[in-house]
Amino acid sequence: MRLARLTGSACALALATAGAVGLLAPTSSSAATSVYSVAPYVDMSNGQEGMLDTAITGHHLKAYTAAFVLGEGCNQIWGDTLPIGADSYTDPEIAKAKSEGASVIISSGGASGEPLAWTCTTQSSIDAGYQAIINDYGVNQLDFDVEGAAVADTASAARQMQAMKDLKASNPGLQFSMTLPVLTSGLTGDGVNILKAAKNAGIKIDVVNIMAMDYYAGTGTEMGQGAVSAAEATLAQMQSVDPSYSYANLGITPMIGKNDDGSTFTLADAQTVENFAAQNGVGRLAFWSVDRDQPCSGSANSLSTCSEISQNSLAFTDAFVPYEGSSGGGGGGGSSSDFSLSLSPGSASVAQGGSATASVATAVTAGSAESVSLAASGAPSGVSVSFSPGSVTSGGSSTMTATVGSSVAAGTYPITVTGTAASGSHTATYSLTVTSSGGGGGGSGALTNGGFESGSLSPWTCQSGSAVVSSPVHSGSHALQVVPSSSTTGECDQSLTLQPNHSYTLTGWVQGPYAYIGVSGGASASTWSNSSSWNQLTVSFTTGSSGAVTVYVHGWYGQGDVVADDFSVA
Repeated sequence: MRLARLTGSACALALATAGAVGLLAPTSSSAATSVYSVAPYVDMSNGQEGMLDTAITGHHLKAYTAAFVLGEGCNQIWGDTLPIGADSYTDPEIAKAKSEGASVIISSGGASGEPLAWTCTTQSSIDAGYQAIINDYGVNQLDFDVEGAAVADTASAARQMQAMKDLKASNPGLQFSMTLPVLTSGLTGDGVNILKAAKNAGIKIDVVNIMAMDYYAGTGTEMGQGAVSAAEATLAQMQSVDPSYSYANLGITPMIGKNDDGSTFTLADAQTVENFAAQNGVGRLAFWSVDRDQPCSGSANSLSTCSEISQNSLAFTDAFVPYEGSSGGGGGGGSSSDFSLSLSPGSASVAQGGSATASVATAVTAGSAESVSLAASGAPSGVSVSFSPGSVTSGGSSTMTATVGSSVAAGTYPITVTGTAASGSHTATYSLTVTSSGGGGGGSGALTNGGFESGSLSPWTCQSGSAVVSSPVHSGSHALQVVPSSSTTGECDQSLTLQPNHSYTLTGWVQGPYAYIGVSGGASASTWSNSSSWNQLTVSFTTGSSGAVTVYVHGWYGQGDVVADDFSVA
């Protein structure tokens, strides 16, 4: 993908200090070996992997592509610089997702790195490195994202295909995809040469996955139809190399929301792509990325963490997941009918004693209309949620009413609306903000000494070297100086106990290279900047059932000092 992959990686490194974990146990040889028909990418090094858990447990995502493993000589690391099989943040996330029922594809390469065959010239070491991924994560599907100058490296492509041939011989059921840049007119000539490298090695690429994004053909490009045109042209190129290729060997991966070139892939574009895939039996649908499948106000730094368009959280996941059960995608059966569910509006602010309404709309996405029963969960004590009518035929709508009691604590509450039919269920999240003249929304452990005006660190705890200083400051008389070293980020932490299942905003002022702020523990979110002048960073997050989180600020290994001031959580 074209976005930088190291964004937010310091968050993962900070969490790695909790201690190393062992290798993940391989799955049994009886695991399913079919190509996963829906497997969006997840950036495993940007600190937002909690989105993956929500997509799996609340939005029925059954498979995903974990990105990115990078070649480093003849070794391999995750994009946050930690070795495969020994990443104390990424490895548990993958294990957790597997325990929740999701299958994983491990992807190597990306815009900021290359797969092992491109960084190592010893064939036996390449084979062993890829085998280590298979063993460490118990997977039978590998993805290789090759971009930039790497696409034109024919020697590396030859080593890659030899490795795949060797590993397929020793790992029955192993399948692999090659993720390649594409124009609306198809693969570049270098991309076609990758196909030829497989042909020359005597193997067939299981999925040629095209990056249907960033065409740089003008921001008016219709991205859904652009993806269809690219898919049609790519299949013709594939069949010119090997006539046995079909749409079952093709994958389509758009970048949801705002693309780097300024064009926009919308939910309507997603439906265009899914319809095309269903009509033609496309082997895989994916997108970059689950982490971005949420709205935001939009800045350059937000491109890796949100779509920069108006949408419900995980709306693109909901749009693509139904393809998993379609006959065209090879997803392994399932009902021939399916539906979608959406809320309008998706949020409301209500005073204590008041109420709000929203329209719950359903639509037929596959097969025939069916009866959909509606329910809500997650509302706090004192808030009642009702539907009129309580069930609809898919294609119909209902009115949801949230009634807030006079004693409900002020704060923001996520309410999950679930529609259940014979084909399965779908969910949407409604954000209810309760207001009162007395304020509220804080917890028993609100952030203290956020401006460091006490002249000491307490109750912050910091790595060696970081300290309170009198200059420079954003306001008042003191600020925090974060001092990274070659082996530490200089991280400072403060543990808070906030209200459970509430939405909060962390703000802080920073200056200096690679300044990160965020939360970990009961919530996971972060952002960063790189500026020599004071700038305010903002991080939104929702607490879990305990309300416990850790607020942190840190710099980056071997980089200059970071100064931080005026932190608050509200």
